[in-house]
Amino acid sequence: MASVSLFSRIHNLWTGFLSLWITDVEKNHPEIAYENAINSMIEKYTQLKRATASIIRRREELDEQFKQKSRELAQVTAELNTAVETNQQDLGLILVQKQKALSDQVGDLKADLDTAVKDADSAKASLLQVQADIKSLKAEKDRMLAKMASAQARIRIQNQLEGLSVDAEVKALDNVREHIKTTIAESNLGKEIAESDLDARLRALRSQTGDVTAKAEWERLRQAAAAKSTQKTM
Repeated sequence: MASVSLFSRIHNLWTGFLSLWITDVEKNHPEIAYENAINSMIEKYTQLKRATASIIRRREELDEQFKQKSRELAQVTAELNTAVETNQQDLGLILVQKQKALSDQVGDLKADLDTAVKDADSAKASLLQVQADIKSLKAEKDRMLAKMASAQARIRIQNQLEGLSVDAEVKALDNVREHIKTTIAESNLGKEIAESDLDARLRALRSQTGDVTAKAEWERLRQAAAAKSTQKTM
């Protein structure tokens, strides 16, 4: 019993893994799932078609039997009427029994025929429904696979757009930008170093001295002009 239970558990586990694997395959390849479903429905349609054919054949057989027994009943009824009219009692008694038997048979056949007709109509309706379901599923397959392809194309485009920022060209441009900034910084550094040089300081000092001398000369000239103006006034 334990070995049977263990075997059953291993079988169930393997079946579960297989089912998960098949599910993953079908997700990645939905056309496989649709084809499997369509093929399963086609197989169901084929089986139902055979069953429907058998039901229709039985309906036709019952219909033929019903018509045959109905004709026999009509014939016996006519003969019974003739026997009554000709006062043939011995034949009449036999015909009465025969009429009763045929009447019962016709009633049974009529009931069976009505059931067979309903069964045939139901089977044909089911057959037509499965046929419509197959067509609908095929149309759904084409429609959904087209949507899937469109969605995958959009995802590829989005991934390409998102990946543009890390392209080699953009990285190269970033390197150029950094190089330009570094060059500018080096230029500014050279200027700062030049301004701090001793010669630069001396040149600045001479410039400042020239400014002081010029200001002093201007003040002397201004005072001299002022003195002349005062003397003329006196």
